[in-house]
Amino acid sequence: MRRDDLEKRNVGENLDSLMNLDPRGYGVCRILYAGSRTVTGEPLTMHAAQVLCNTVREGDLVYIIMGFVLLPHKVPEMDGMVSSLLLSRALVLAFGAKPVIICPQDSVEAIKKCASVVGLHIYEDIATVRELPLSMGVIPFTKDAAQAPAQAEALMAAGLPAAVISVEAPGANAQGVYHNAGGLNVTELQAKSDVLWNALRARGIPSVAIGDLGNEIGMGLIADHIRTYVPYTAPGECACGCGGGILSASSTDCIITATCSDWGCYGLIAAIAYLMHDMEILHREEMEAEVMRVASRSGMIDMTGSLLPGIDGFDTRMNTGIVSLMRQCTRYALRYSHRSEHWFTSVLSKGYFEAGLSAKL
Repeated sequence: MRRDDLEKRNVGENLDSLMNLDPRGYGVCRILYAGSRTVTGEPLTMHAAQVLCNTVREGDLVYIIMGFVLLPHKVPEMDGMVSSLLLSRALVLAFGAKPVIICPQDSVEAIKKCASVVGLHIYEDIATVRELPLSMGVIPFTKDAAQAPAQAEALMAAGLPAAVISVEAPGANAQGVYHNAGGLNVTELQAKSDVLWNALRARGIPSVAIGDLGNEIGMGLIADHIRTYVPYTAPGECACGCGGGILSASSTDCIITATCSDWGCYGLIAAIAYLMHDMEILHREEMEAEVMRVASRSGMIDMTGSLLPGIDGFDTRMNTGIVSLMRQCTRYALRYSHRSEHWFTSVLSKGYFEAGLSAKL
């Protein structure tokens, strides 16, 4: 292992650890991480970020799929939406990419209102996004399963993306049923955007899936692990009677699992900032809080149902704290690690990391 490899790995370990802090204490994030890490073999955030850095170029489209509509209010949640806006900004700054958010119609107006907070113009057609600078797109995807294949084909005809990223996007199980966290059937509420996801993957488009339970797009990559250890995911465990469990059937190239999906997305953005040596790619705490506030004022809800700014039960203070720690850890490595060159050499000479002995989360 080289000196730069050790630094990169340990920055990734820091980001993975931060996105999997477990304030709730029931351990699902740690269960998911163990399965994801076994598949990836290295820090999840840095692995996915490296794929995007190797793939996305200036002017490339990147599709971001998001939008989970929650019971009982039948309103979209903030988890996935907030980070998708901030990821769009990061992709523009890092690569000059053209991000397009694919979401249920329910989320479109809130996304439009939040776009200005992250400094981007927003349009509902791909051609305009491609033409104009500092732009992103938002396109509603159908909730009608019969119409989904045709819309997916139309989107791909309008432009194949260089990569597709899902953030807290609902994924159907093997029976085609979408579930909430408690195992209830929420199929009629959800955009059938995993049809687009599967079509893009069939075309060989690199994919990154971010989730926090197992009912999200892409989590089928670690299906056996999730069915074994996460409640409601195995056949017969859901509450709706379909017999399939809540586990999403779709898979992915790169997986990121976290306490909440937005935190996993922030880890991805921080890893891109590290690889590009540009901390401006990762938003600051003030922008995080403002996107959350504007989203809540636009009708998006916390997982708890609250209209106050929150992501999976965590308020603005908690979320800005996570962003702050990610910024500080990543920034420190970029600015100051060169002052410890003698330590890198000495540590590597002992062989601990070469032998694969380092502890995982």
